[in-house]
Amino acid sequence: MSSPVDVDLVLVGGGGAASLVLAALGRKKLGGVRVAVVDPVLKRGQDRTWAFWGPPGTALDPLLSAAWDDVDVVTPAGRRVLSLQPLRYAMLRSAPLYELAARTEAVRVTAAAGSVTDDGERVVVAGEDGTPLVRASWALDSRPRPPRRAGRTNWLQHFRGWWLEADRPVFDAGRAVLMDFRTPQPARGVSFGYVLPVSDRFALVEYTEFSPARLASPAYDRALRGYCDLLGLNVAEMRVREVEDGVIPMTDGPFEPRPSPRVIRLGTAGGATRPSTGFTFSAMLRQADQIAGALAAGQPPVPAPPYPARHLWMDAVQLRALDRGLVDGVAFFDRLFDRNPASLVLRFLDGTTSVAEDLRLMSSTPLLPMMRAAAGDAIARLR
Repeated sequence: MSSPVDVDLVLVGGGGAASLVLAALGRKKLGGVRVAVVDPVLKRGQDRTWAFWGPPGTALDPLLSAAWDDVDVVTPAGRRVLSLQPLRYAMLRSAPLYELAARTEAVRVTAAAGSVTDDGERVVVAGEDGTPLVRASWALDSRPRPPRRAGRTNWLQHFRGWWLEADRPVFDAGRAVLMDFRTPQPARGVSFGYVLPVSDRFALVEYTEFSPARLASPAYDRALRGYCDLLGLNVAEMRVREVEDGVIPMTDGPFEPRPSPRVIRLGTAGGATRPSTGFTFSAMLRQADQIAGALAAGQPPVPAPPYPARHLWMDAVQLRALDRGLVDGVAFFDRLFDRNPASLVLRFLDGTTSVAEDLRLMSSTPLLPMMRAAAGDAIARLR
């Protein structure tokens, strides 16, 4: 039996969260930090797309497929064009991120991780058969796992997208569609389409639902065909180059970000997914930079919580209001964008707004239904 690899930091799982950490470590040029990655698959190629907002001029800019200063939010009542400045909406595909992460020096252990054991001084990552694979000072574990306890409200963000290619210009490459609520709405939940154009002939067109359960596979295709009809796209004359599917939890159940002193969980497992929307990327990016900065300063690689506690409470109330039918989902989001600057709403979804800004946002929501949801949430917490 071979001895485990000895390193300073082990990444358990090599997906988006780990790749962002590796890219951040590479930017810091931390030659003295020994790193290992444990994953059964060497991540490469195109397997997902992240869309996120933030200021331009970041280290990820050279990797972006597209970025937009303006986006559309569409309801049956009309189209609203939102200026995001000083932010912008950006698209990052997985292949360039995986390639950048691969340039950071690390030991790649191509195996499925089993147990992660922390004795307070070192962490041992073993394979599924119990064989020790890596021994490290710190472990960053991004493998999916459920919350520490079940939430009071448990929804999903679930979606399917088609990468559509046309022989003639059919997309507006200068503007993305952030949310288009003209899609048929589920009996319990919210649905919307969106369009992320890379050029006037190539775009990701996606159908998304916030609801308690997934659809059967053919239902996503029917929804996408219906949305393409709304957009005036003749899919029969286009090519579906790629298909993307995903399911992301939207729950007020608490995730455990630090199950033991030297084990840190990242991504959804560490609470990086925003409960009210399922958005995750910005929190992962923020934590990756914090981890690299801490290591560069000789500090433990422990990031700050992904969201303030008050935002998690606000999300729990919003989820409850949607789930119990206290508010109409389309009207809720439309009102939020109508009564606030788009950049403020997006910064709230990223968890970076101040208390004063949060109060402004809360005052723009339907107060009586949200107060009922807050009261119900408070009673549920006492049970």
